[in-house]
This record gives sequence, C-alpha cells and structure tokens, in this order.
Amino acid sequence: MTPPPVRVDHLVTSGTFSLDGGTWEVDNNVWLVGDDHEVYVIDAAHDADAIADAVGDRRLLGIICTHGHDDHIDAAPALADRTGAPILLHPQDEVLWRMRHPDRAPDKPLADGDVLTVAGAQLRVLHTPGHSPGAVCLHAPALTTVFSGDTLFQGGPGATGRSYSSFPTIVASIRERLLTLPPETVVRTGHGDSTTVGDEAPHLEEWIARGH
Repeated sequence: MTPPPVRVDHLVTSGTFSLDGGTWEVDNNVWLVGDDHEVYVIDAAHDADAIADAVGDRRLLGIICTHGHDDHIDAAPALADRTGAPILLHPQDEVLWRMRHPDRAPDKPLADGDVLTVAGAQLRVLHTPGHSPGAVCLHAPALTTVFSGDTLFQGGPGATGRSYSSFPTIVASIRERLLTLPPETVVRTGHGDSTTVGDEAPHLEEWIARGH
C-alpha cells in the first residue's frame, strides 16, 4: 500500500506581538508539514494546546522558528516540553528569543543550506535576514512551496520599522533568495493569505520605491 504523501496543515492562532515598547493584537499562521506519522511545526504561535491537537499522535520532529519575534515563538517551549521535540532557531535571532524566553534556550541552530527531511520531503533553510537578523524561510520543492515567515507577504516585504530590522537587507533577501524560486511556488506566510512567487515578483521595484 502506498503511504500517504506529505501534506501541509494550517492553523491560525491569535495573541499579541510586543517589541520596542508596543503591543499589537495579531493572528498568526502555524504550518505543519508531514504525513500521518511524523511532522514539523513551523512557528509555534500563541496556543500550544491547539498546535499539539493539530500534531495529534504524530511524532513531532522539531519546532522550526522562522524568526525570534515573540508572536512566532511564544508557545514553543510549552510545545517542546509537552512533546520532547527540539526548538530550531537561527542563532542571530537569539537576542530576540531571549526577550521572551530568558530562561529557556533554543535546542538546535538553523543555518543557511540546512536540509530537514519529513515524510520523504525536504525543507531547505534559506537565511533571509531583514525583518530580523536571523530570519529564515523554508523551501519545500516537492510541495512547490516556500514558508516565508515574515519575510515576504502578499503585497510586499515584512515590516522593517522596528529594532533589529533593515529594509535594504530584506529587499536583498527577497530578490536573491525568494524571487529566484520557480514562479509557481506558493508562498505560505506568517500572517494572512498565501501568494505565489510569480504574483509578487513583478512588484519588487514598487516596494523599493515606496520604502516598505
């Protein structure tokens, strides 16, 4: 019997994002990539119970953090404690991580070019700084998908108006690492609706001109 193919499950959780003295209400996309037996969680946001329910009885291979902003990592330690799964974060975002979790370090570093395998499918780590220094995206060629975190959204780059961010850097990351992917690649974002590389690529110069 042929095993079921790798799939993407999607959960939306709600909470707050805090940085630079401000706090905002946010809805976050939580992505689960795997099959009936094993899975990775991308961005454990806000609700460890809901994410654990979505994982179900599957083996959680790891909790991947696309970056260290608190709305993307706030539920990660609780989910890790509950499941025994390691938390993966790029080291350049540990400064942001420590703002939320000063007493709990991530378990494993993510580095550009790392390949994580789940249910026979590869997730390749792309270091895409700009929204934060250690922001990463995960390219899954077999799924024609890139998980972009807060680097690229429908309609433009992630925000760069706060500490540890840089607009020229995020533009370079998007131009060199994301818009070079096949145009049919689905961009599954950290917030809001998905888009495609082909839909966003023609607008790069507009984003540069407007400055955000």
